Amino acid sequence: MIQKGTYLNVLDNSGAKTVCCIHVFGGYRKRYAKLGDTIVVSVKSLRPSEDDYKVKKGDVVKAIVVRTKITKNTYSTELSTFFDNSVVLINNQNKFFCSKVFGSLPRQFRYTKCLRLLSLSPGIVN
Repeated sequence: MIQKGTYLNVLDNSGAKTVCCIHVFGGYRKRYAKLGDTIVVSVKSLRPSEDDYKVKKGDVVKAIVVRTKITKNTYSTELSTFFDNSVVLINNQNKFFCSKVFGSLPRQFRYTKCLRLLSLSPGIVN
């Protein structure tokens, strides 16, 4: 589960490496974010040796949670878990900064509004 102050990895090629969660969208006093939720993040560090980044250090942008460390029970009784907490950055119009996503994504994104993420990623995990 992601809450305020959680450091997350960025899985896209927007230029950010790590971000920190500032706010969780989705209701009155919502405390935790899970897969597919939208959060507000601050960029903490950038990837090395690139000049044409779409974000800078200290920028405040929105992001979609695509991986969490917590185990998720699916309807087919399979357990999906990852080794890190990760996000993909979006702008205020909910368009992706990236043109490529590094690593595979969970199958739950097939049934959400973020279906375009699956076409940007190299694989799908159950």
